[in-house]
Amino acid sequence: MTKSRNTNKEKLICQNKMARLNYFIDDLYEAGIVLLGTEVKSLREGRANIKDSYGIIKDGELFLEGMHISPYSHGNRYNHDPLRRRKLLLHKREIKRLYGKFQEKGLTLVPTRAYFKNGKVKIEIGVGRGKKLYDKREDLKRKTDRREMERALKDLTR
Repeated sequence: MTKSRNTNKEKLICQNKMARLNYFIDDLYEAGIVLLGTEVKSLREGRANIKDSYGIIKDGELFLEGMHISPYSHGNRYNHDPLRRRKLLLHKREIKRLYGKFQEKGLTLVPTRAYFKNGKVKIEIGVGRGKKLYDKREDLKRKTDRREMERALKDLTR
């Protein structure tokens, strides 16, 4: 008897819901991340936050600033700094493409979610353009209208 395994199994660690509210996300990239052992153990407990984080490109390398990974509960003196700069792993051509977009006015690198994929921690990073207040209001209005339409359709089917 053979066991079938799902090779693309993903387990969500955390997501940045505010990214889609505050930015127009154009392109999404999947990046690996360089972590310490206690950071991975803490991520397995689901103790991370990417709400205030952003990506920067320095010396041809991509880094993630502001990602908070809480210290591991059983880590004692081997624990890590919760807000340290973490290196993201992408192909060189992808980093060059991101650098070109990063230099454009008003674009930033925003992490949208962190997850485990095949036992490895991955970060989904998007190229975001900041929204104005009226854009946010329009999105919220569209969202509430869609919700009201779905409720009305649901009531009609009952």
